[in-house]
Amino acid sequence: MHPRHFAGETPGKAAYIMAGSGEQVTYAELEARANQVAHWLQSQGVRAGDVVALMAENHPRFYELVWGMQRIGVHYLVIATALTQGEVAYILRDADARLAILSAKVLGRLGDAQLPCPTTCLDDDLVATIRRFPEVPVDGEAPGTDMLYSSGTTGFPKGIKSPLPASFEQPPRAVEIGSRFFGYAQDSVYLCPAPLYHAAPLRWSLAIHRLGGTVVLMEKFDAVAALSAIDRYKVTVAQVVPTHLARMLALPEAERTRHDLSTLKSVFHAGAPCPVPLKHQAIAWLGPIIGEFYSGTEGVGLTVATCADWVARPGTVGRAIQGEIRICGEDGEELPIGEEGLVRFANPNPFSYHNDSERTAAAYNQHGWPTLGDIGRVDADGFLFLTDRANFMIISGGVNIYPQEVENRLLEHPDVADAAVIGMPDAEMGEQVTALIEPRTWPVVNEPELAARLDAFAREGLSAVKVPRRYVFRQTLERTDAGKLVKRRLRDALIAQDNNEGMAA
Repeated sequence: MHPRHFAGETPGKAAYIMAGSGEQVTYAELEARANQVAHWLQSQGVRAGDVVALMAENHPRFYELVWGMQRIGVHYLVIATALTQGEVAYILRDADARLAILSAKVLGRLGDAQLPCPTTCLDDDLVATIRRFPEVPVDGEAPGTDMLYSSGTTGFPKGIKSPLPASFEQPPRAVEIGSRFFGYAQDSVYLCPAPLYHAAPLRWSLAIHRLGGTVVLMEKFDAVAALSAIDRYKVTVAQVVPTHLARMLALPEAERTRHDLSTLKSVFHAGAPCPVPLKHQAIAWLGPIIGEFYSGTEGVGLTVATCADWVARPGTVGRAIQGEIRICGEDGEELPIGEEGLVRFANPNPFSYHNDSERTAAAYNQHGWPTLGDIGRVDADGFLFLTDRANFMIISGGVNIYPQEVENRLLEHPDVADAAVIGMPDAEMGEQVTALIEPRTWPVVNEPELAARLDAFAREGLSAVKVPRRYVFRQTLERTDAGKLVKRRLRDALIAQDNNEGMAA
């Protein structure tokens, strides 16, 4: 299905609503404006097969631009708005972008950006120019699709350029999976609280358009605003990250209960591991409607855990519905059931990193099973449990330590709002297990006393080698909009702090 179908069937229905402003765009308007975008792009010399970049916040014109690009066989490349000029230039150059559309807000932050392709500002003038083009389809339409770059939290971002679809009616997997597991239907009202430059919010919301539902797009996530939007727009399904759940649960009970959330039929999450205690709290609050999935921008495989699955096996991210899970050792061979190793997928959806054959080859083993870089185990029924990211592993005294296990233990403590466990350089042990803690109350009145309590708590649930040797307190811990801890930057900042303090001493 395609949103064009609903421009004829339900022309006056809202295709999307901006949660904050209340602006509504109907399917008829989306169809007309997408066609205008397609005409305008062709006037700029854009042709089928080109890459067109869009770097914007959750802007009212975002969907119109993307669906316009989709009409002329373009790879639409969405770029995170927080990237530096150097990072943006790297992506545009690597993707060989034909054109980049940057919001006024982004351009204001980047300043006089020297970028390697023509750029245009997404402002009122551009919108007025586009609106002067015909509202009918362009000649020679061809289906386009996305091109995305990994978050780059552990190095240079990697490009994933999806194959162009064979037809407009070829449904992305999000349509089938959303319908099968997460309550997607034509009458769905879907809350999108996350930035559209991430793969999941972009793909899940476009899937709603393909089914004729309504997207409620938040300009920026705010816990109270999210609950208000669910109440005001009678939201039926929402895709979140665990950080969103944590922030909503942190609200006073009176705030949470004053909003009518009874229309919610399905909430699902991914993006980052969800601590078991947090999910128990979320289910107790919202009911048994919270599912989750595990996948990646690469799309090599996918698992789904229904709420019932998770309640029966707390911590699971589900069973494979695309590809077949293989847990492998360092030699690439499959490990016995229950043992931890690198998560790979047999019979995967083939992929390659754009312009990077070396990293593509590194993702596959000798059997042709790719990995997203996660460590985990499967039980006898095929349910996957993630342990950590392979590149976050700490090696201390020759022992492999996975930070997520330590973080999950610390997050059970009532005084801890967030936790990041990293390996800091250590002359004797190689790396020292270090915990950065975001306390529930700031500032911390007595840091040594809180550190001692956390240490005692950690020792009750972890083997001695995994217990942090150091606790560092921060008012907040940096996470991406997808809810992932930015461990590389957290570690670099702490190393710089230690070096500065050493010099001062």
